[in-house]
Amino acid sequence: MTSNTALLEQILYRPEEVAVVLRIGRSTVYEEIRLGRLRTVRIGRRRLVPPEYVTAYVELLKREAQAAA
Repeated sequence: MTSNTALLEQILYRPEEVAVVLRIGRSTVYEEIRLGRLRTVRIGRRRLVPPEYVTAYVELLKREAQAAA
């Protein structure tokens, strides 16, 4: 298994790695991708997530939390 430090230095994450970084389930990552809340890029048939899209997703979650408060 890849260490979390190595994951932070990657240019593109697999959805399973995004789940580790965000500490959420793999199925939740795929659901958020399906809903368009977590953006991805495609290389062939693979879906990969750049770190800036992970950051944008976290910012979305923060905005939603503030709106709900």
